[in-house]
Amino acid sequence: MAQAAKQGLATGLLLALVGSIAFSGKAIIVKLAYRYGVDAVTLIMYRMLFALPIFAFMAWWASRGKQPLSRKDWLGVLGLGFTGYYLASFLDFAGLAYVSASLERLILYLNPTLVVLLGWALYGRGIRWAQAGGMFVSYLGVLLVFGHEASLQGPNVALGSLLVFLSAVSYAIYLVYSGEMVQRLGSLRLVGLATTVACLLCLLQFVVLRPFSAAVVAPEVIWLSVINATLCTAAPVLMVMMAIERIGAGMAAQAGMVGPLSTILMGIWILGEPFTVWVAAGTALVLVGIFVFTRMARTGAAE
Repeated sequence: MAQAAKQGLATGLLLALVGSIAFSGKAIIVKLAYRYGVDAVTLIMYRMLFALPIFAFMAWWASRGKQPLSRKDWLGVLGLGFTGYYLASFLDFAGLAYVSASLERLILYLNPTLVVLLGWALYGRGIRWAQAGGMFVSYLGVLLVFGHEASLQGPNVALGSLLVFLSAVSYAIYLVYSGEMVQRLGSLRLVGLATTVACLLCLLQFVVLRPFSAAVVAPEVIWLSVINATLCTAAPVLMVMMAIERIGAGMAAQAGMVGPLSTILMGIWILGEPFTVWVAAGTALVLVGIFVFTRMARTGAAE
């Protein structure tokens, strides 16, 4: 029995680590694709086009033998698909045209703090002083990297950072409002349905905003989009969900701290992004701040 528990823990940690690294690879893939002259609308269309069959199958599989969705459930799925996957993904892709993969990942890593801030603003939930301290340290780290990058690349960094931050806010809204529906529908079914909605919205966005001739892109963009849709989107979603089932959300979140580090390393190795003392210091502050923040959040929940 103890041996099985250890194996489950090891498997869960491995799934969480690999899933986090795979998620982080998305920014690298997007930055590589931008080198071939594609824009955000077209690039996210291809990502979602290739991901659509996977998520549609996921939704069908998780819905077998279950009660059909009510009108209220469908409205909830549409809303969560719009905020959590369509809008958050598009804003993130658009922001990556202006900021480094490292800064993008650090901004997105602030997501747990945004969830707590939304809970405070919408429901009056308290924020402990230690949590506030962790938030302050993590935001200070992002500002440090932002200031360094802005001094090198100019005002477009501010626009890109704002777009990525709004992406994080959009996904935080999804997390805040998805709790009840997750309990009712199940995480796999909800994720499958919401991401299917997002895929269709991204395809519709392309049809409305771009001529069909814009779909003609370099072959490298197609292959990068296939990798993005499978290895950096669908696969990590499943891996993180399987990890949470085995080791819980708290431990999975802690394992996810490898995400920003892996993005920085891949950015240096694959994209040739510079690694400076400012990036190192900012990353350290973000990781320490989020670690303190999530640890205090779990302690508060336990009490």
